[in-house]
Amino acid sequence: MHDKKLYGTATVGTKGQVVIPAIAREELGINAGDRLYVVGLPSKGVVMLLQEDRLEQFIEKMNLQVETFRTLKKSKGQK
Repeated sequence: MHDKKLYGTATVGTKGQVVIPAIAREELGINAGDRLYVVGLPSKGVVMLLQEDRLEQFIEKMNLQVETFRTLKKSKGQK
């Protein structure tokens, strides 16, 4: 099951800065100086912030999945 949570709202300031609500920072382990990647789905109007270490973990898992699919494909004699 997905564990989604609404932490509140954030307003974009005149310099384009957004303050992440304190409870979200605490629960998600976001600290001053952490690098967050901004990912968007423009067609849906969605903006996400991904912690750098989580993004790296996601990429590693995706690479493993790709390798698994390649292995399966080769074992079935497909190019």
